[in-house]
Amino acid sequence: MTMTTTPSNIPQRTVSLLGLGPMGAPMAANLVRRLGELTVWNRTPERAAGIVALGARQAASPAEAARDVVLTVLPDLPQVQSLLPGADGLLAGWRANGVEQPILVVHGTVSPVAVRAFADDLWKEHRIRLVDAPMSGGVPGAERGDLSLMVGGDRPTVESLAPVFTTVARTVVYMGACGSGQLAKACNQVVVAGTIAALCEALCLAERYGLPRADLLTALTGGLAGSEALNQKGDRWLHGDFAGGGSARNQLKDLVFAREAEEAAGAPSELTELLLGQFTRMVAGGDGDLDHSGLIKTIAKTPTGRPS
Repeated sequence: MTMTTTPSNIPQRTVSLLGLGPMGAPMAANLVRRLGELTVWNRTPERAAGIVALGARQAASPAEAARDVVLTVLPDLPQVQSLLPGADGLLAGWRANGVEQPILVVHGTVSPVAVRAFADDLWKEHRIRLVDAPMSGGVPGAERGDLSLMVGGDRPTVESLAPVFTTVARTVVYMGACGSGQLAKACNQVVVAGTIAALCEALCLAERYGLPRADLLTALTGGLAGSEALNQKGDRWLHGDFAGGGSARNQLKDLVFAREAEEAAGAPSELTELLLGQFTRMVAGGDGDLDHSGLIKTIAKTPTGRPS
């Protein structure tokens, strides 16, 4: 199911976004511009200044940000779970605000198995509906509001979120029950990591033979090897600037989730194992905070292109 809507269809439902990192901040900017109202919270309050300047309301705690729909853009599930308990947590906030059956959306990439169990517990214990909606498209996609969302959860609940989701994404696909979005994202991350690794190895090969990197990138972009990964990362490879962006550490985490899913299903995992080895070496080498396109530095250090 692919969702579409227009601003006139937006229901009278309050929305908050928690987590104003590289992806969360531009998503929040698009939400406040298009919805006209948004509450935001970030563990480091100073990061909310730009979004508040656009008209968002800044909450001092997760409890103050407890709205009908709470979007979380955080690295992993433990960070989401930490928002719930205590006097300053979401649970207390929802009770104080009289929000019945709130919707908690997990936009980060997390374990499909863990998020499914978490969703079951939230519904049984607190009547909270959880939707997993991991995203693809990188920071540029978040800035343009044309991310791709892979969504899992109760179908009516997911459909009710269409006006919110289509504010930040161009493609919104319902994948099935809770956890299905994360499974789709695991598939996505194998493709992304594989594409990044292939391009890095190709660039190293070209360099050994003296081919101009800029010319090769132009040729690849115009042919079958062209991809969104190449479009977004080409300048990084051209200029050797790997600061910021999607970190290698997060890429490694996502590949661990992909292998977990593959092992549970008895699915092929040969490429995932290779990619895990490469990104493990990159992180162990001290480059975990670099953009994942910086894998070229790790690959270039191995003369044969094979793990040592």
